[in-house]
Amino acid sequence: MTTAIHQRIATELGVREGQVTATVDLLDGGATVPFIARYRKEVTGALDDTQLRTLEERLGYLRELEERRAAVLESIRTQGKLDDALEAAILAADSKARLEDIYLPYKPKRRTRAQIAREAGLEPLADQLLGDPSLDPRSTATSFVGENVADEQAALDGARAILIERFAEDADLIGELRERMWTRGRLIAKVNDGKQNDGAKFADYFDFAEPYAKLPSHRILAMFRGEKEGVLDLTMEPEPEDESTFEPRIAARFGVTDQGRPGDKWMNDTVRWAWRTRVLIHLGADLRVRLWQAAEDEAVRVFAANLRDLLLAAPAGTRSTMGLDPGFRTGVKVAVVDSTGKVVATDVIYPHVPQNKWDESIHRLAALASKHNVDLIAIGNGTASRETDKLAGDLIKRHPEAGLTKVMVSEAGASVYSASAYAAQELPGMDVSLRGAVSIARRLQDPLAELVKIDPRSIGVGQYQHDLSESKLSKSLDAVVEDCVNAVGVDINTASAPLLSRVSGITTGLAENIVLHRDANGPFANRNEIKKVARLGPKAFEQCAGFLRIPDGDDPLDSSAVHPESYPVVRTILASAKTDIKSLIGNSPLLRGLRPEEFITDTVGVLTVTDILRELDKPGRDPRPEFSTATFKEGVEKIGDLEPGMVLEGVVTNVAAFGAFVDVGVHQDGLVHVSALSDTFVKDPREVVKSGDVVKVRVVEVDVPRKRISLTMRLKDEVRKPREPREDRPRGGPGGGPRQGGAGQGGGPRQGGGGQGGGPRQGSGGQGGGGQGSGGQRQGGGQRQGGQQRQGGGQRQQQSQSSFNGGAMADALRRAGLTKD
Repeated sequence: MTTAIHQRIATELGVREGQVTATVDLLDGGATVPFIARYRKEVTGALDDTQLRTLEERLGYLRELEERRAAVLESIRTQGKLDDALEAAILAADSKARLEDIYLPYKPKRRTRAQIAREAGLEPLADQLLGDPSLDPRSTATSFVGENVADEQAALDGARAILIERFAEDADLIGELRERMWTRGRLIAKVNDGKQNDGAKFADYFDFAEPYAKLPSHRILAMFRGEKEGVLDLTMEPEPEDESTFEPRIAARFGVTDQGRPGDKWMNDTVRWAWRTRVLIHLGADLRVRLWQAAEDEAVRVFAANLRDLLLAAPAGTRSTMGLDPGFRTGVKVAVVDSTGKVVATDVIYPHVPQNKWDESIHRLAALASKHNVDLIAIGNGTASRETDKLAGDLIKRHPEAGLTKVMVSEAGASVYSASAYAAQELPGMDVSLRGAVSIARRLQDPLAELVKIDPRSIGVGQYQHDLSESKLSKSLDAVVEDCVNAVGVDINTASAPLLSRVSGITTGLAENIVLHRDANGPFANRNEIKKVARLGPKAFEQCAGFLRIPDGDDPLDSSAVHPESYPVVRTILASAKTDIKSLIGNSPLLRGLRPEEFITDTVGVLTVTDILRELDKPGRDPRPEFSTATFKEGVEKIGDLEPGMVLEGVVTNVAAFGAFVDVGVHQDGLVHVSALSDTFVKDPREVVKSGDVVKVRVVEVDVPRKRISLTMRLKDEVRKPREPREDRPRGGPGGGPRQGGAGQGGGPRQGGGGQGGGPRQGSGGQGGGGQGSGGQRQGGGQRQGGQQRQGGGQRQQQSQSSFNGGAMADALRRAGLTKD
């Protein structure tokens, strides 16, 4: 079976089977994906990290499938029911769902009505009535009446139970009907009686129906959340026009027809009962799981993509930084860290109400900045952040000689870090509130190094994350963190234990041992000294050495991504170039004149040599972008200051399937729907923006009472007129529930931010709409054709907290149903 698994993965990935086999051997041998992707390109045929992650995931699934297949075969064999045909079908099952369909008739279960009927000897009656419809059911049943069967009706009921179970457990039939219902079925949501007010946030789904194929993940998760909270009732059904085709398919599968024979009506009634009482329920349960898994997979993908962007956000670098953790009554917590991240000063100031010590606060901040040569001010984006941002602006104006730059920073997860055991160990004796200011300052210097100290699920860049499988989410996010850390590399002499533990081959225990060794013996002078760390063996060294950097060490190569195992190749290159390592590193003309083919060996191929030459050209290069900041517009500090038509600079804080959230400095992130990201069609918002990007946006719509902001990046679009008051706007017609932009019929709900996790209303005939309303057809969020043009589509932005580099939108997403807290 191992060969079959490798062949299947190779086909799915479009690569050679040998590449898969070699990669599996490496994975089974303890190699990590980052190590394989970077240092074993010849072995794998240069599979990249994305292919390797997919291969690893599929390998796990297919191995689980094989384990389950073996268990199913053993179970049926033990029952004495395994024949050659059944075994062949089980061996051919290509998915867990198909395998379970085949196993269903043999799966041990509680005594069913069909099983009781078989025990009463009624299976021959069922076989007779199915095989010969010319028989009269009641007359035929007479001969089966006896001690265990009270009368003819009881016999017929037992025979029907047997046939219904047989129909419902036919693997081929169920597989066919499941796929048909998946492509032609729909999810229906209704509000439960008395829940209209309590469940107002799910109002878009009070009367809702949409085909499975058109449902985006955030809407699926929203409806399941509504069901979980007792607000919505969900059902899975075929499309009305297609429902009548399912019973005939069951009948055809078992040769049931209506030719006017005595048994035809009874058999057709049995088919109808089988569909209504077993098959439809079975398919509904299967599709519910399938729908949830598809939505969950997409939500995990979005979370992972946003986390990757956040972790690989541009670092401000080794610059002295002052972190400000804003607050009103409790004051603004201040922490100054030097260029290495070491805390050199802390303070608490009270510039805001009720103390209002504005001038005193500026004086104290200026003194700290001067004493510690502060370059940057990192301001947490929580409560009082805009007021504190104004304070920092005033500080900069009054003390231009300091050359300070202020940046709004996401404080998502800072409180989690502050209260953690690691924070207590890292900052002993420091008040918990001040630890948050330290974290804010450090995450501006190096987001990756600081954020790895926090559970990725606490960083706040996902949707419905608390509804997702914890193991699936953790596995995906851990892989992202591992890939990001190893892509950047780690300075072994300054890295924290949490950061070191994310390096290929280093466990939590080894990371702690590295720190203990460093504390006891001083900085590592070269990579060979890493081998002296307790319990760090040859395999761990092989996996981690290339990702650990030693700047200014004994060997210049130790500060690069060249693996120690390839140092002999570098010496050969030096001999050929007739120069020394210091003259070779960064010498682009010389390096580009070398031919990689001249330096290959039995163990090092042209791909590795090419990587070595590229690394020598720019050793230890950081894949992250250059640091830049957004400049928030003066005088625009709260949502009430916004006006349609304003062009602002902001920072992308989160990217979802329906669009991007942008912090423009008013405490609530604005939503740029996917249709408003570009003048051209955008399928995936991440094709255009990612968390941390500095962008220019124009305000389309502001709903102050509901704290919702609609933005567009299509700056050339016309400014739309304000829409009429909410209570005067027309409602949609029957069939769709929410507003359809007029008296439309059959429409769909708003696609996002205005409801349970999405973007703008799609309008009467727009995407996901379905009907036509009196206002013309809105498309893609919705340009209204034949009438006024609405750019950006009436987006309904959810309240969230502004942030820098992928920050917390907890309030917004909670209101939208995108996250629990």
